[in-house]
Amino acid sequence: MKSKLILLLVLIVLFIGFVVVRFFILDKQNAYGKLKIISSPTASVYINNMIISKTPFDDKYKVGEYLLKLIPEGNATETASWNGKISVYKNALTYVNRELGSSDIFSAGEIFTTQKMTDPPKSNNTGEIYVETEPQGAMITLDNDEKGVAPMVLQDVLRGDHELSVFMSGFFRRTQKINVDPGYRVNAYFKLALDQSQKQLSDIENTATGSAKTAGGKTMVTISNNPQGWLRVRDDASINASEEAKVKVGEKYEFIDEKTGWYQIKYNGNKDGLVAGEFQTGWISSEYSTKE
Repeated sequence: MKSKLILLLVLIVLFIGFVVVRFFILDKQNAYGKLKIISSPTASVYINNMIISKTPFDDKYKVGEYLLKLIPEGNATETASWNGKISVYKNALTYVNRELGSSDIFSAGEIFTTQKMTDPPKSNNTGEIYVETEPQGAMITLDNDEKGVAPMVLQDVLRGDHELSVFMSGFFRRTQKINVDPGYRVNAYFKLALDQSQKQLSDIENTATGSAKTAGGKTMVTISNNPQGWLRVRDDASINASEEAKVKVGEKYEFIDEKTGWYQIKYNGNKDGLVAGEFQTGWISSEYSTKE
C-alpha cells in the first residue's frame, strides 16, 4: 500500500513538471507577436545589432524586448539614423513609424504596442490607452476631444477605431488611427519634431541648448512646474528607457550632459546596494526643467 502511494506521488510530480514545461516554458519560447516597421526614407532594419531587412517590414516576431535601429539607405546620407527599445507581445501588434530628419530634433514618429490589461476593465466593451510624448507635456486629443497632458492613461475607451492626436506649441502635430480591443491597453509613444516655420523656434532651441553656471562654477538643473508635480529619471535619453527614480518640482541637481530634449543630472541614488551619500546619473526631460 505504501509503495503504491509513493508511486502515485511520483506520477503526480512528473505530471506537474510536464504541465509547467509544456504550457509555461515551451509556450513562452514559441510565442510570437506581429512587428510592423515603416520609415521615410527607406532604412535598413537592425534588431539587436543584426540586420534583418529594410523598411517596410511586416512579419511575425518572437515575444521579447529588442533594440531596434533604423539606418537610412541610398542617397539619404544627411538623414539621421534612429535606435530605441521595442517590445513584442504575444498575439499582438507592435507598430513602429519613423520620419527621419536631418537630426533627432527634426525627426518624428510613433511606437504602438498592445498588451493585456493588468486589471480587467469595468466594462466588457472597453480598453485603455497610455500616451507618452517626447518632449513630455503635449496635449492629447482623442476623437477631437481634448483629454489632458502627456503622459497619461485614457481609461474606459470604447472598443473600435479611434483618432489619437498629440500637439505642442512649436512642434508638428502627430495623428494616428488606432484600434482598441476590449481588455487590452494600447501603449502609444510619440516623438515630436520641431516646426522650423514657427517664430518661437529660436526660443525653444535656446531653452534646449542654453546653460548657466552657479557661483561655484557648476551648472545646476531645477525641476520646473508640470502637471504631474515630478519628473521621471531614466537610464537613457529616451521615453522608452527604464525609469530609475522620480524628482520633484523645485529640486535642484547638478548638470552633467545634455541631448536634444534631455538633461543628464547627478542625483542621490536610492537603489539597493547604494550607500548613503552615493550618487548616480540619469536623464530627465528638458521640457520641464531649466538650467540656472
